[in-house]
This record gives sequence, structure tokens and C-alpha cells, in this order.
Amino acid sequence: AVFHSIGFIGTGHMGAALARGAAKGAAGAPIYLSNRTPEKARKLARELDCKAVDNLAVFRQCQLIFLGVKPQRMGILLKEYQEVMAQRKDRFVLASMAAGLSARTIQEMAGGNYPVIRLMPNTPVAVGAGVIQYCGLDTTQEELEDFRTLMAPAGLVDEINEDLCDAASALSGCGPAFCALFVEA
Repeated sequence: AVFHSIGFIGTGHMGAALARGAAKGAAGAPIYLSNRTPEKARKLARELDCKAVDNLAVFRQCQLIFLGVKPQRMGILLKEYQEVMAQRKDRFVLASMAAGLSARTIQEMAGGNYPVIRLMPNTPVAVGAGVIQYCGLDTTQEELEDFRTLMAPAGLVDEINEDLCDAASALSGCGPAFCALFVEA
């Protein structure tokens, strides 16, 4: 495996759902959880047998960093840790689930051409029945394969071209609601 440590910035609804999948697919790699409300990260860390830390620890040491913050907070977050990322000597990948922000935009906000995986998960990933569409920018084939293996317990992990990301997020976000309407009817 390429990723020897995995970090989550933000353990809200989607971050927590992905962390649950990752905890099953990580093959023993440590998982670090950070959240604005530290108690939320601690609670999830106890449930998944992971470590609750702060953002700094995640940006400093994790090789795969899931950015589970709202799109409007992403620029603020990445700007705050630009220096920490720039000081790293090892390779790391930023994984963004922020709707509407391209992988290139994430690189610009982070202040470097770091490899980025842009992913669009939907809520059924929490129970292992979701869909995660993703694309990579400046990532290696091995990193994408590692990401796929890591996320496999969450459901279907499907590589798409980035120009389809916005459509995919609309579809995977609303799709389950349409099914629920059919079932109810």
C-alpha cells in the first residue's frame, strides 16, 4: 500500500461515513481524525479504533488527507496549512469531497501542485452501499488503486473524467431520494 497513514479533516456526516469505510479497507494503516469540535472526532475515533488528533497532525504526517470541509471553508483551511504542507519532504495526496471545487482549484488553494483525488460520495457509503465517483490530478496509478482498495468497503468506487464530476455529484446526491420516492409510492 502507498498510504501508510490516512487522515480525515472534518468528521461530519460525509467525513464520518468515509472514515467508516476506510477503517475497514485500511489494512492496518493508522487513521487520524480531526474535527472543529474535537469531541466529535474523539467519539468516532473510539468507535473505529482510530486516533483523534488536530488538523496540524493530519497535515504534517498523513499520506492521504481527506478534506471533509464545506466548499466555502476550503480556501481558509488550506491557506492556514500551506506552510506545513510546503515543509514536507514526503509525497502526500489531498482527497477533496467539496462540491464544485475542481482538483486544480484545490491545488491552487493548497499553494502547490500536490496530487489531488476529487471524490463525490453519497450518503449510502455509511452502510457500505454507496457510490464514490472520483478522478485524480497528478496522481500515480498506484495511488488511485490504493484509494480504490481503501474505499471499496463503502460501495462502488468508480473512476470518471473530471468534467463529469458536477453531473455525477448531482446524480449520486439525488439518486437515493428518487429510489426512496419509488419505494414509498
